[in-house]
Amino acid sequence: MTADDFDFDKGSGLITVVTQDAESGRVLMVAHADREALELTLATREMHYRSRTRGLWHKGATSGNVQRVVSLTVDCDGDAVLARVIPAGPACHNGTTSCFVNESNGGALTELAAVIDARAQDTSASDSYTRRLLDDRNLRLKKIGEEAAELLVALADDDHERIREEAADLLYHTLVAIRAQGVTLDDVRHVLANRAR
Repeated sequence: MTADDFDFDKGSGLITVVTQDAESGRVLMVAHADREALELTLATREMHYRSRTRGLWHKGATSGNVQRVVSLTVDCDGDAVLARVIPAGPACHNGTTSCFVNESNGGALTELAAVIDARAQDTSASDSYTRRLLDDRNLRLKKIGEEAAELLVALADDDHERIREEAADLLYHTLVAIRAQGVTLDDVRHVLANRAR
């Protein structure tokens, strides 16, 4: 592939770039590239974009959150590219893995993590179970131990309904516990992605 495979005239010199995590399939961001940005991407195998406000930028040049190119696929009209990448960190300037925090690939865990984060920021919600867990380290640790033990029993009993329920309980209590320590679900996803490589 070369920059000549694209029609930059349609978008006044820009093409649309849809950037996707090559491992998870999650859409990370949508941006633009001009001929210069695309040529730099092809030459360096790291994503470069053209921002309408910032100009030419190398993703991760200052943050370290570079995006290593796995593949680039031009669309049928030649005015967009699907960039499959391996990210070295969050794609979004807000610090999240994806700019689309509520997209379906984030799923229920992403939504649950967002609810936990909201409870963590609302110190007045003292009647909230999540808030009580966030405020009480010993309760958090106790509940993780209990839920892990209950999951082990369900696994030993080969009780699929209880396995699902206890696994969900353990995931919830784990997300609360890591949030209380300042660790996010995206931090955990990043570790898992690195291990998968």
